[in-house]
Order: sequence, then C-alpha cells, then structure tokens
Amino acid sequence: MKKLLIASVMGLSALAAQAADIVDTAVSAGSFKTLVTAVQAAGLVDTLKGPGPFTVFAPSDEAFAKIPKAQLDALLKDKAALTKVLTYHVVPGKVMAADVKAGKVKTVQGSELTVSTMGGVKVDAANVVKTDVVASNGVIHVIDTVVMPK
Repeated sequence: MKKLLIASVMGLSALAAQAADIVDTAVSAGSFKTLVTAVQAAGLVDTLKGPGPFTVFAPSDEAFAKIPKAQLDALLKDKAALTKVLTYHVVPGKVMAADVKAGKVKTVQGSELTVSTMGGVKVDAANVVKTDVVASNGVIHVIDTVVMPK
C-alpha cells in the first residue's frame, strides 16, 4: 500500500509538472531569471499563461548576460521596446524540434525570424541549444543569444 501511495504521489507530481504553462516552466527551469523578470516588466505574464499554443525561443540568463548591463537595464525600463523584443521571440503554435523547417517565421511581434537548419538550428543569429521543453500551452526552445527585431 505504501509503495502504491508513493507511486501515486510521484505520478501526481509528474502530472503537475507536465501541466505547467510556459511562464511556470521557465521559472522552475531556473536558467531564465532575466527572461522571467523581463516578461513581468513587459506585462506579458498573463499572455504567456494563456491558452496559446506558443513556441518560445527563450534566451537563457547567459544570453541576456551578453547584452551590456546599461543597455539591458534601459531595455527593462522601456516597456514598449521590451514588449517588442520579447514578442519577437514568440511564434504562434506549438512547433516541436522535429517539425522545424528552415525559412521565415512570423512572430507574435509581427516581424519575421529567419530559421536555418544547416549545422544545427539557428534563429536569426542565435543557436538553439536545447529543444522541446514542453509546457501545457506550448513549447520552449532555449537559445544562446537575445535576438532583436529589425
């Protein structure tokens, strides 16, 4: 009986982990502190907790660290510019790594990202370093550079 209880509690926690939306998945991953701060500053939490589905090309904390501190601080204070940058990292729909195709992809921001698949997957100038982090309302692909809309 005890083993059954433990198995069912473990099953429930696995189910709860699977049910996390994009924001909660990013928070629990622990490597997106700057991204989560930026999403909060831009007022996009409710959007990314919405039904989606969304594909998010999520810059890691290391990716944000490549931006000079003064420039990043200014961006975090400019809600309109920050929203533009963040929504440029989001594509409507749930696109798993196996379904990624090279070409132009329209973002939630309105501009297009360029996806290339030669020698690994790239989104504009960013390398995709981890794929298929599944959330209840989409999927996260981790990138090593913050991409900026043209």
